[in-house]
Amino acid sequence: MRKIVIIGGGLAGLISAIQLIRAGVHCTIFEKKSYPLHRVCGEYVSNEALPFLRTAGLYPQQLKLPQIKFLEFSSVAGDTVKLRLNLGGFGISRYSFDNYLYVTAKREGVTFQINTEVTAVNFKDDQFEVETSFGKTYADVVIGAFGKRSKLDIQQHRSFVGKRSPWVGVKYHVRSEHSGDVISLHNFQNGYCGVCNVEDGITNLCYLTHRDNLRNSGEIHQMEQEILFRNPHIKRLFNDSTFIFSKPEVINEISFETKSPVENHILMAGDAAGMIAPVCGNGMAMAIQAAKILSELVIKHCTGQSSRQNLEADYEDSWKKSFGFRLWFGRNLQHLFLQREISAMAVKLARSSKLMSNLIVRGTHGKPF
Repeated sequence: MRKIVIIGGGLAGLISAIQLIRAGVHCTIFEKKSYPLHRVCGEYVSNEALPFLRTAGLYPQQLKLPQIKFLEFSSVAGDTVKLRLNLGGFGISRYSFDNYLYVTAKREGVTFQINTEVTAVNFKDDQFEVETSFGKTYADVVIGAFGKRSKLDIQQHRSFVGKRSPWVGVKYHVRSEHSGDVISLHNFQNGYCGVCNVEDGITNLCYLTHRDNLRNSGEIHQMEQEILFRNPHIKRLFNDSTFIFSKPEVINEISFETKSPVENHILMAGDAAGMIAPVCGNGMAMAIQAAKILSELVIKHCTGQSSRQNLEADYEDSWKKSFGFRLWFGRNLQHLFLQREISAMAVKLARSSKLMSNLIVRGTHGKPF
């Protein structure tokens, strides 16, 4: 039997583990925190992931999730346009989704090492040595699903780590009058704010801002009033909502640089393999699809149908074909939308040209899988 270690228990790690255990491949997940937990995330899942989730029995039907059919987009000045989404999607918090998958994985036999941080991974003599805060373990295959930025990225000397990123992510859960069938994207100076409803009548409010905004204002609350509130839709949302969190969830140094899906023989999944700009609203669906692709290839390897070399080459090829263009498109789209004049022009174009608006939506999304 091959021993599989998965580092990180987010969407990509949990779904990979469930698919592996169902095929008779034992695996262990190392997660540095404990469930349930909040993560900085837009909490919108494109319906391209729906066929897989339903077939695999991983769609949490009992949560009665809001079904999202429209995208509302506003410029920095507050001009808006509302578009129908071709596929649509649903809203679900990471707090509930990750915990649902964790309970499912544990019930099906996946081994967990909770509150355990992996500090180093070394590959030698066709085997991995995985160092944790509690000792060492050994594995034949390691899946890296450790999120947007980790100490392991530094330990593995990944190229993007040397390039400082100016992006800060901030997330709140609030109770608001936001419509359940709409996901909103509100622009502000050097940033944008995504808004969608999740389970239990909660609204997720998550924004990305350049660190200069925070540096100039001094602290988050002041920055929100000085910068974000220039967009009247954001100001109204903040002022008219009841905040559930006592303080926001925050993550620094979010990198949109190109990453490799295979690094020192570690198979990367989710944001560890590459993060799509949040403006595209498609990171969760991509993590789910990457887990599906990766688990199928690992099962093939563990049953003797492919070598390690073939496993790595096949995964890298499949990952790039599935996500390469979307990541490139997302980076460029974000760069354009963060410019005040272009965001205003984009609203006008979307109003006057259905073809243009459809091209933007299709460029950031894939096909149902």
